[in-house]
Amino acid sequence: MKFRDIFGAEEAGIRRYSNDDKPKRAEIAPFERVRITLVTLRKGCKMIKIEHLTKYYGKNPAVNDISFSVGEGEVVGFLGPNGAGKSTTMNMLTGYLSSTSGKCEINGIDILENPSEAKRLIGFLPEQPPLYYDMTTREYLEFIYDLKRCTLNKREHIDEIISIMGLGEMEKRLIGQLSKGFKQRVGIAGAIVSNPKILIFDEPTIGLDPRQIIEIRELIRTLSKDHTIILSTHILPEVQAVCDRIIIIDRGKLIADEKTDNINSLADENRRFTVQILAPKGEALAFLRKAEGAAKVEYLSSGKDGSSLFMIQCKKGTDMRRTLFYALAEKRWPILEMSSVGASLEDIFIALTK
Repeated sequence: MKFRDIFGAEEAGIRRYSNDDKPKRAEIAPFERVRITLVTLRKGCKMIKIEHLTKYYGKNPAVNDISFSVGEGEVVGFLGPNGAGKSTTMNMLTGYLSSTSGKCEINGIDILENPSEAKRLIGFLPEQPPLYYDMTTREYLEFIYDLKRCTLNKREHIDEIISIMGLGEMEKRLIGQLSKGFKQRVGIAGAIVSNPKILIFDEPTIGLDPRQIIEIRELIRTLSKDHTIILSTHILPEVQAVCDRIIIIDRGKLIADEKTDNINSLADENRRFTVQILAPKGEALAFLRKAEGAAKVEYLSSGKDGSSLFMIQCKKGTDMRRTLFYALAEKRWPILEMSSVGASLEDIFIALTK
C-alpha cells in the first residue's frame, strides 16, 4: 500500500466517556498546543534492533538476553511454544512494557528514551485487538485516524484502507456484530492507518477458521510489499507461507535465527531421503532396516513395474546415501530414484524446543 507522507504526533489526546460503565463513542479533546514532527528514516540503521533484551517477573526470566535485528522490507516469523516469551518481547519492542535490561531500537531510536518518536514508525496488532464494539468499522478507523493525527484526505484515506482490507460491506456495521475474522481485519486496518514502516502482529490468526486464516495470510502478503513485518505466532504453516526469515524463542532464550529457505540446515543431523528400488518389497524393506546408518525405514508405495518406494531417516550426523548405493548395486537391485527430503518446520521446531 502506497500512501502519501503522514505526520505523527507525540500524544494521542484524551478520550471522553459518558458516566455509563460501558465506554461510549470516543472523541478527541481539543489541543492547546500541537507539535507535529515529520518522521524520516535514518540511513544505515536497522528498522528493528534488539540487544541483550531481558525481562524478569520477580526471579523468573520471561525473556533472557536475546539479540536480533530486522532490516527494512523483511518479513520475520517470531516463533515459540506457548509461554516462550513471544508476547513479552513484542510488548517491549512496541513500548508497552519496559525491559529489565538491554534495549530495543526502532530505526535507531531507543523505544524507552524516545517512545513517541519510535512509536510513530510502528503499527501494532496485539493478540486481542483493541476494538470498540459500539463503533461501526468506519467510525473506528476515523477515530484512529484522528488519534494518530493523520494529514491525508480523511475520506479518501479511509476508503483506501477499507478497500484493501476487504471491509466494504462491513464499514457501516457495528464491530461487535462482526465475525472474529472481520474483527481481525479491522484490527489490522487500525494498525496501518498511519502507514507505519513497521507492522507487528501478535498471533493474528488465533481462533480463526481455515478460510479466515487463508484470508489473513493473503492480507499479510499484500502488506509485506511496503512494510517491515514481524509475525509472532506458534502456528508453523503460517510462518512458512508468508515469512522470509524465522526466529525461534524457547523459555525466554533465542535458539534459532535462519532464512526460511535455509531452515532445513538446522536439521542436517536428521537427514531423510526417499529411494525407489526395483526389488521385492519384503526383502528390500528387511535389507534397508539393517543397512548401516539407517535409523528408521518406512515403506511408502509400490509401482506398476514392481518397484518399491521407501522413506529412510539416517542416524544422527550420518549420510548413508553413498554406501547404500554401493550396497544395492551388489544386490543387483536398480535404484530408479533417490531424493533428499528436508525436515519439515514442525520437525525442526520440536527438535529445537524439546
